[in-house]
Parts: sequence; structure tokens; C-alpha cells
Amino acid sequence: MLEDTTAIVTGASQGIGREIATTLADRGAAVSLAARSDGIYETADKIDHDRVLPVETDVTDEQSVESSIKETVAEFGRLDCIVNNAGIAGPTKPIEEVTRSEWEKTQSVNVTGAFLMVKHAATHLRESDRGRIVNIASISGKRPLENRTPYTASKMAVIGLTRTLAFELGEDDITVNAVCPGATKGPRIQDVIERQAEQLDVSYEEAKRQVFTDDVALGRLTESEDVAEMVAFLASEQGRNVTAQDLNVDAGTVWY
Repeated sequence: MLEDTTAIVTGASQGIGREIATTLADRGAAVSLAARSDGIYETADKIDHDRVLPVETDVTDEQSVESSIKETVAEFGRLDCIVNNAGIAGPTKPIEEVTRSEWEKTQSVNVTGAFLMVKHAATHLRESDRGRIVNIASISGKRPLENRTPYTASKMAVIGLTRTLAFELGEDDITVNAVCPGATKGPRIQDVIERQAEQLDVSYEEAKRQVFTDDVALGRLTESEDVAEMVAFLASEQGRNVTAQDLNVDAGTVWY
């Protein structure tokens, strides 16, 4: 249970981020919901207790990140856990067609956003007796994914960031882990499958099968609830000795 934990979840306006935020809240955590979209207010409405704070945040803007963390600490008096979930899929196209702006935007949200959150949360996490950082990476950060160079490179960077921070912050008893979801049901992956279908010139179902489920041990997509449960475990006392890990939640797609 997480009754004495204050967490901030980025990208909490929809999808996996919303599921993570509501799951942590269900376990008793006070939760700050950080995202650019006003969907954070919808997420807040799904949380039963009143220890919830929607904070409009752009993770690529350092001033916005710093302000959101200060607001969270002012509201709840502490910060114990950050979940770096904010991310974008980036373009689906051959490398020759990827623009520099597309590359930089993908890195800015997926990597720099996590860096900025940790930079401004670290002091508070060091003061906590249960400091936790959970970065949402992807199995795409471990294996090739055709026509997704900006995204896969960004998720590899998130894994590297995770491992480095685990050793930098470990002396203050802060755990740092990455959760690597497989293809997870929702609007984002639906859009990716549609674009892959266009690239491969096949149907939606065929692209889904070829790219995402053919080589999955359980033959299915991941559910956002599965990812949220792993995050809740890592945020809890039960996860106190798990750190510097990148943990797959992918129905059996990647074995490393």
C-alpha cells in the first residue's frame, strides 16, 4: 500500500499515464497529475480521494517542470515518487524521410522530459525515506522496430538514463527502474499500426499481426493495467530492493 507516498505522474491525461495515476491513487498515494492536456482533470475525476492535484505541465519546458514539482511539494508536503510516462510515438517512416525537427521533438519529450523531471525532483527524493523513480521505456528500446528510428533511439536512452541514475542516487536509498511495455492497447498503438499498414501496404490486422503479435509468446497486446500494476509494485515497499532494472511487461515479446 502507498498511503504515505506522494507521486507525480507525467502524461497522466490519458492511456497508460491515466491508468498508472489511478492505480497509485487506489493504493492510497497522493498523486499529482502532470500533462499539457486538460485530460488531467478527467483523470482527477476518476480518483476517489481528494489527495489529487492536476498540474498543467510541459515536460520539455524546464520552468514548467520546476513549477509543477514545487506546486506538488507545496500541496502535499513531500515528494516520494516520480513516474516519467510522458512520451510521443514520433514518426513512422524510413530514416531518409525523418526531419530533424521530428527527431528533436521525439528526443525532447521522451528523454529530455525525464531528465528535467529527475533534475528538479532529486532533492526532494533524497529527503524521502522511500524515494522511487519509474521511467516508462519500451521494449522498442531493446530491439529494432522498422521505420521508428527516433522512437527506438529515445527509449534506448531512457534505459541508459535509468541505469546511470540508479547508481548516482542509490546512496540515498532511491530506486530507479524502467518499465518496458510491449505494444499496449489504446489510441497511440492503433495509430502506429495504421501507419505501419500504410508502409507495408497491408491491412490493419495484417500489420498488427506481422509487427506486434506474431512473435509474442501469449499472442496478444499488453493492457495498460498490466503496466500500472508493475509501476505500483516498484513504488511500494515490496520493490525496495529492485533497482537499475528494465522490466518487460510485454506478453512475452522480449527475453532480455
